Amino acid sequence: MNKKAFLSLCIAILIPVSCYIWLKVASDNAVVMPRHFLMDTVMQSIKDGKEVSDTVWHKTANITLLNQLGDTVSLYDKPGKIMVIDYFFTHCRSICPILTHNMARLQHSFILGGDTRNKIDTSVVQFVSFSIDADHDTVKVLKDYADKFGVNHDNWWMLTGNPKTIANFAFQELKVDQFSGEPVDSDFVHTNRFVVLDKDYVVRGYYNGLDTLQVAKLARDIGLLMLEKDKNKKSEVFAAIIDLKWLWLIIVGLVAFFVIYMKGRQKING
Repeated sequence: MNKKAFLSLCIAILIPVSCYIWLKVASDNAVVMPRHFLMDTVMQSIKDGKEVSDTVWHKTANITLLNQLGDTVSLYDKPGKIMVIDYFFTHCRSICPILTHNMARLQHSFILGGDTRNKIDTSVVQFVSFSIDADHDTVKVLKDYADKFGVNHDNWWMLTGNPKTIANFAFQELKVDQFSGEPVDSDFVHTNRFVVLDKDYVVRGYYNGLDTLQVAKLARDIGLLMLEKDKNKKSEVFAAIIDLKWLWLIIVGLVAFFVIYMKGRQKING
């Protein structure tokens, strides 16, 4: 093999190797965004008399209830905000006080400047707690409970209303029974999960509200979701590109092409 041919072969191998190293370094420094969880099947069109369906990320439906201030509010009243949702009841003596305490700490972490005397940045996140005991948890009871935990009412709703509506929302829209990590009674939504919705009302995470590490991760994920662009490149495609087996496949292909090319030239010159 002459020097020119050897140099060409080296360049053919060096290019994919260099690309792989660059992609590998970039991927190691990449930020992993919170994943999507729920999907819906929708009819896209009708072709040849048959329905053609497609899948889209499930957008949580709207719900209207009464908050601790006696105001009728709807989920869609807060567009463009990340939402953190949980389920509780005020006379609970097991997990609910811990969930509310951790939610309150999370709320305080979004206070501007970290000073509890300052106003909460209500443009970032909305906290929503659904009471699962409407008979006991009246507006006044919810207000007293919220004040007990130092809740800022500007961006934390404690909601009450029709128990069936609240339960249906939990199971049909948030699917808490599938990601709770423990059985959830269909008639009494008692779960330790905080559910996060992004700015498009799409579920992006289920977190154990009793675990301080999970709550810290939730706070970090809120920051990531606020910076998220409307259209994201699929991480699966990026991961496939940097997979080592693709690199070797490219190298083998280039070498095989080069060898065939050189043999062809030798025949022509011969």
